[in-house]
Amino acid sequence: MRRIDAIGIGFGIFVAGGLAYVLLKQVGIDSSKAGIWSQVLLFVGLIGWLFTYAFRAVGKKMTYHKQREQYEEAYLQKRLEELTPEELAKIQAEIEQEQSQV
Repeated sequence: MRRIDAIGIGFGIFVAGGLAYVLLKQVGIDSSKAGIWSQVLLFVGLIGWLFTYAFRAVGKKMTYHKQREQYEEAYLQKRLEELTPEELAKIQAEIEQEQSQV
C-alpha cells in the first residue's frame, strides 16, 4: 500500500464518520447520542476490518506471502534451468531413491 492510499483511506473513514453523524442527526437523534452512535459504527467497522486482517495474516493470504511464493518459484525454476543434464539426472535419481525408501 502506498502512502497516498493510506491517507485516502484515513480521509474516507473521517468522512464516513461525519456522514454517519449527520445522518443520525437528520433521523432525529440529538447531537451527543448521534456522536456516540457514529463512533460505535466506526469502532465496529474497525473491529470487523481487524478480524479480516487477522484471518488473512493467519491464512497467509497477504500480498507479502504471495509475492514471496512467486519469487521462490521463479528462483527455483531459474536454478532448474541452469542445471546440466547430468546434474538433473543425478537429482532425479536421488529423489527416486528417497521415494522408494519411504
